Amino acid sequence: MKPSRLSLIWLALLLAIGLVLGALRALDIAIASSLLSINWGLLLAWSTLALLDAIRLKRQPLPRVQRHMPGSLALGRWSEVRIEVEHDFQQALKIQIFDHVPNGLSFENLPLSVELQPGQRSLINYRLRPLKRGHFNFEHCEVNLPSPLGLWSDKRMLDVTDSTRVYPDFARLYGGQLLAVDNWLSQLGVRQHQRRGQGLEFHQLREFREGDSLRQIDWKATARQRTPIAREYQDERDQQIIFMLDCGRRMRSQDDDLAHFDHALNACLLLSYVALRQGDAVGLCTFASDQPRYLAPVKGTGQLNVLLNTVYDLNSSQHSADYQAAATQLLARQKRRALVVVVTNLRDEDDEELLTAVKRLSKRHRVLVASLREEQLDATRHQPVQTLPEALAYCGTVDYLNARAELHERLSAHGVPVLDARPKELGAELVTRYLGWKRAGAA
Repeated sequence: MKPSRLSLIWLALLLAIGLVLGALRALDIAIASSLLSINWGLLLAWSTLALLDAIRLKRQPLPRVQRHMPGSLALGRWSEVRIEVEHDFQQALKIQIFDHVPNGLSFENLPLSVELQPGQRSLINYRLRPLKRGHFNFEHCEVNLPSPLGLWSDKRMLDVTDSTRVYPDFARLYGGQLLAVDNWLSQLGVRQHQRRGQGLEFHQLREFREGDSLRQIDWKATARQRTPIAREYQDERDQQIIFMLDCGRRMRSQDDDLAHFDHALNACLLLSYVALRQGDAVGLCTFASDQPRYLAPVKGTGQLNVLLNTVYDLNSSQHSADYQAAATQLLARQKRRALVVVVTNLRDEDDEELLTAVKRLSKRHRVLVASLREEQLDATRHQPVQTLPEALAYCGTVDYLNARAELHERLSAHGVPVLDARPKELGAELVTRYLGWKRAGAA
């Protein structure tokens, strides 16, 4: 409990009057003795009122507070939290509320001021923006309660418990369901080419149409129907995709609001969404992680929710990537042939270890290595060079990129496809590569 601004003003005023009267007496200036008595009387009256007001404040019941918030939040997106307040007083009451927001969430519009009316509920709002993924618990809400006479204010702590989960920013995909899939994919930068009836899996027989190739004609059905009949094929379904997600220290780099690890996670979720829509099964395993996760490949749109709940609290670690151990674990768990997407950040020192691990995986699975490239490298390479430090930075960047390109070429020479992309572009590039292989029958 602390004195209010009004209380401090009155106290300062009475003390100032007392000091002035005392100074006049010390200077032998004649003043009425009643003025001193009045001043002391006012000071005593103020003290008595302040004491009684403090006692009444301590006995005053607390208002009732409820917090209403979403059960899940999207990383980096603003969301609204609603606070509902009511009280049993006979007069209006103006209070301040400060919600104790957990670390990892930024907020706006706190503390909140609200005037409570008797017998009515008041609704106030503030905004939250998650800065990291995971599970967050809200435990307390602080109320600044004024005394009946306004001489004191008392901060009370209320137990208002809630919890929420912060997921990767995947909301745009659910919004994309309202659009045509082709339009939505083109908005993401995915390059998809339409081909009618030229997949690898038989779909149906139908009448021959203009634009069909002669190879599609089913001659037996044509003879029976006495009209040209064509076979229509569709892209293969029921395939399996496994993401091998690097959670090591290299994925902690950050070019914008999100770390490379979050960009990689979003890219995996984006490709999962597209693959599940195509009828394929999707799974995930992590390596170099403090929180090892494995999710067996499963078909169906419900798998996306399972995947989100598996990785929403997954974070990068300080460990280095052990590709050999990761390959051994995956080979022990995944027996059926699958498309294995290794999402990492390659360095030139990874040459032999990664190549050996990928060769082992390639004996049983189709492997794609997706490597994130720091945006700062491209920015440095394209900046004008005018000073010696800029020249040194440019030469170091070019040397590093050349070594990285040589590693990619060595992997490609051994039949290992490599996708080199900036973090923001990784999702669209993965989907483009997947759809291309899918239609070519290589996925």
